[in-house]
Amino acid sequence: MGLHRAAERGDLEGIRAAIEAGEDVDTRDAQGRTPLMTATYANQPAAFALLLELGGNVDLQDDMLNNPFLYAGAEGLMDILKLANNAGADPAITNRYGGVAVIPASEKGHLDSVQYLLEETSVDVNHVNNLGWTALLEAVILTDGGPVFQEIVRELIAHGADVKLPDGDGVTALAHARSRGYREIVEVLEEAT
Repeated sequence: MGLHRAAERGDLEGIRAAIEAGEDVDTRDAQGRTPLMTATYANQPAAFALLLELGGNVDLQDDMLNNPFLYAGAEGLMDILKLANNAGADPAITNRYGGVAVIPASEKGHLDSVQYLLEETSVDVNHVNNLGWTALLEAVILTDGGPVFQEIVRELIAHGADVKLPDGDGVTALAHARSRGYREIVEVLEEAT
């Protein structure tokens, strides 16, 4: 799998040589990763761009149900996220938790990813994952409520997050924020209610 090795190292000449030698641009490794996904995991935007140029399919998911758009969004890999979006990545494809990219981006505190996803893609801000949580709920439930998460909550609300949408147990983001003592987030949510 010379193409995967070259993608992981960011070896552009190696990528070209592997394709010229007949390797399929979307060949899969033992974990179901395409070279595009390998380049994404290794944060190799130049290799990623070349693989796109050579016809790589940006929407293919690996065995963990990651694809470049989902993983780059969740991990704050902005160069790759932008390249994937510009290549027409489908923002409705879901990860292994049934979530779209803005959900893990919100939970992990990647404000730049959240802003980009909300402003430059058609990602559904109110998508509910398999846990019964939206991006807004995850930004409250799974975080420390600190300044970056306060800003993420503001961004989500500004882009249409439904503050009244409860989790699978019927508990709203506001109720979760109150129970955790996240005063600043409580204020933002109360203002939006």
